[in-house]
Amino acid sequence: QVQLVESGGGLVQAGGSLRLSCVASGSIFRIDDMGWYRQPPGNQRELVATITSTGSTNYVDFAKGRFSISRDNGKKAVSLHMNTLKPEATAVYSCNTRIQLRDMTLGVVNYWGQGTQVVVSS
Repeated sequence: QVQLVESGGGLVQAGGSLRLSCVASGSIFRIDDMGWYRQPPGNQRELVATITSTGSTNYVDFAKGRFSISRDNGKKAVSLHMNTLKPEATAVYSCNTRIQLRDMTLGVVNYWGQGTQVVVSS
């Protein structure tokens, strides 16, 4: 019913920047919170940043000052700009959204993107 398609990952040198994007499509009535998570090699998935439907943002400590989350409600998209990247930012980054489907009987559903690999070389 809903697909999340991510793009923008890749290989970058330390100190460089990347912009990740995630676009939702399908039977969507409303998108509530959107966010980005990451899973470093050998570690559990962790939160990076979230943004509400009205644009309020929240960042975990390692993302503050260097990462920026934004969304385009008209395009059903969320982006993550990552600056001054460090090798420890190497991870699979996934977008997450809470979506009210057009079928109101289903309530708000949590969806995940397929993940996009980010590798930061030293």
